[in-house]
Amino acid sequence: MKKTVNLRSLAAQTLERVVEQGQSLSNLLPAAQKNLSDKDGALLQELCFGVLRTLPLLEAAIKQLMSRPLTGKQRSLHFLIMVGLYQLLYTRIPAHAALAETVEGATVLKRPQMKGLINGVLRQFQRQQPDLMTQLEQSPQRFLHPAWLLKRLQLAWPEQWQQIVEANNQRPPMWLRVNRQHHSREQWLALLQESGNNATPHPVYPDALMLETPSSVGQLPGFEQGWVTVQDASAQGCVTWLAPQNGERILDLCAAPGGKTTHILEAAPDAHVMAVDIDAQRLQRVYENLKRLNMQAEVKQGDGRFPDQWSNDTQFDRILLDAPCSATGVIRRHPDIKWLRRDRDISELAALQREILDAIWPHLKAGGTLVYATCSILPEENHLQIESFLERHQDAEHIPLSDDSTIGLQCFPHPQDGDGFFYAKLIKR
Repeated sequence: MKKTVNLRSLAAQTLERVVEQGQSLSNLLPAAQKNLSDKDGALLQELCFGVLRTLPLLEAAIKQLMSRPLTGKQRSLHFLIMVGLYQLLYTRIPAHAALAETVEGATVLKRPQMKGLINGVLRQFQRQQPDLMTQLEQSPQRFLHPAWLLKRLQLAWPEQWQQIVEANNQRPPMWLRVNRQHHSREQWLALLQESGNNATPHPVYPDALMLETPSSVGQLPGFEQGWVTVQDASAQGCVTWLAPQNGERILDLCAAPGGKTTHILEAAPDAHVMAVDIDAQRLQRVYENLKRLNMQAEVKQGDGRFPDQWSNDTQFDRILLDAPCSATGVIRRHPDIKWLRRDRDISELAALQREILDAIWPHLKAGGTLVYATCSILPEENHLQIESFLERHQDAEHIPLSDDSTIGLQCFPHPQDGDGFFYAKLIKR
């Protein structure tokens, strides 16, 4: 029997650790959900994701409702009020239940004397909601992005920035990858339809399907047997452009959590794949994914900047470098990215990408293919990075991935498509 917990106080503590301490929600949430029922775990996720998605608007509302901010040891109550506001604005939870549970959260946070304040602020919001929201929806906070990121998007993409921001603020679609070693996409889609769900095939990526209604993996036909994997369409594009072949030596660099490693092996089951990542903890996920799909790869912990330490001087036919990046293309899946990233991070990440690219290039065979990918939508990490690389390496040839001659292919997040992603394909002359 799962014990009853106050989810609002748990959400407030989790949010404080993300926003104030810079911890990742992807790391915090599984631990917070550990002793919860599936229903409570889902609600906790909804509250945390929802507050992080709409943070600037909630902050602005609190500023209007309170004369003094809650600071120091009372800071967690600031996030508790945010959780209350989010429920009143964006969920179907009855207002009386949202209020009662949120106010009770103050007791759990060992601040019972503040219950009156929290109740007062939330009730005041209810009274002022129409006027307050009209006012806030005219303010810069309505874009729900930090000012530095908004400015970068407006400069880089003057025509598309509003579309990007809008997509970032939506819930992401659920994409699947059908394992072609078991079924064709059409065969598996028929099995899915028999189970009462439906999906739309991606027009470009041959294994990708978008679920009509997001579902738990337990309800997907053959998930445990490895027939299908949850993976965004744009992430699947990496293997389409890499085009791995049987018998080749292939490096998947920055491989964790292993979605692309297993996709390479689905496309070329007799390839020799080395999967390398710097993070030992995240490499566990690579092993788990290989085990579920009954596949084998050479898995190594290593730093992409120093391939001599782990490569055994191997020369690879193909290299997939899914480079460390700002992750600004996957904000709809990870809304905490908006509050964890800083403007200065972009130049630091671009310098790291440059280092890894230069270090790994000598390990590609002559005639070999390197696909550089990021889940970023910022030019410094993408086409500008590759332009600079081509200037430094005369033996590198760029292969266009679209009808025009632009460097690489930049995708933006889209409600009916994949996340924001960039790919560039290089051949070693």
